[in-house]
Amino acid sequence: MANLFSLILVLATLVTGIIWALDRFVWAPKRQLKIDAAAANAGGQVDEKTLAAVAPQPGWVESTSSMFPVIAIIMVFRSFIYEPFQIPSGSMMPTLLVGDFILVEKYAYGLRDPVFRHKLVETGEPERGDIVVFKFPPQPNIDYIKRVIGLPGDTVRYDNNKKLCVIPRGGRECEPVPQTNEQPSLFSEPGQELIQFTEDLGQVSHDVLVNINQPNQTRRYRYNSFEGRKEWVVPAGQYFVMGDNRDNSADSRYWGFVPEANLVGKAVGIWISFEFERSADSVLPSFIPTGVRLNRIGGID
Repeated sequence: MANLFSLILVLATLVTGIIWALDRFVWAPKRQLKIDAAAANAGGQVDEKTLAAVAPQPGWVESTSSMFPVIAIIMVFRSFIYEPFQIPSGSMMPTLLVGDFILVEKYAYGLRDPVFRHKLVETGEPERGDIVVFKFPPQPNIDYIKRVIGLPGDTVRYDNNKKLCVIPRGGRECEPVPQTNEQPSLFSEPGQELIQFTEDLGQVSHDVLVNINQPNQTRRYRYNSFEGRKEWVVPAGQYFVMGDNRDNSADSRYWGFVPEANLVGKAVGIWISFEFERSADSVLPSFIPTGVRLNRIGGID
């Protein structure tokens, strides 16, 4: 859907741009010649409004030409600078909640053309701890959002105690990812006892949720270690990502790595956040918000 919208936006920019250019450099000069000829024949006895009626600008040309700058600005902003996204699931709780509307920095990992996504300019690479939006590798027409855990060449381990350990590229020792401030989570529900703690991942400190009553789904994990160990060795040009809601996230543990070409951008801020919770007897449709969470507007850790 996102690619389809990008294609429509590019085509709309192209069509309106062509009409704007034709009017400005071809049709408008021809109209002006007719107006000048009429003015000469009238000997200066006719006002400008009457002369303009001799060769008026067609309404559809005027409308289309006036739309071109607006559509072009939207296309450039959305394709190369920032794009808004909505968080549809709880896989990134507690960092991002359902109903958060975020801004994704499109130029963080390179400028790409908006349709075929060929990289045009190198601008940077993901760092451990970044929250990234990417094209879901098994189904690239869907956008996913997760946190970067492993960089190219890293080895990632996730043990049964739900603790991360990373061997950086070229390293030998598995460095445990520090976990502090463990406490019961406010997001716990009946039958689901969630623990929240702070994880220090690279230069980024962020909160993580785990369900202490739910064991790791190791039988569903797709390990790629050639030595039979339960670990993931991140290939060159790819990234290992996980959700902050560790027991409610379909991520690299299950479907593999994110190729660099699939990266869309870096999530940098929440620009609005809607609350959708409602009582059982509510008659409002589920897509209508029940409130605005102004306290969530701002940057993302």
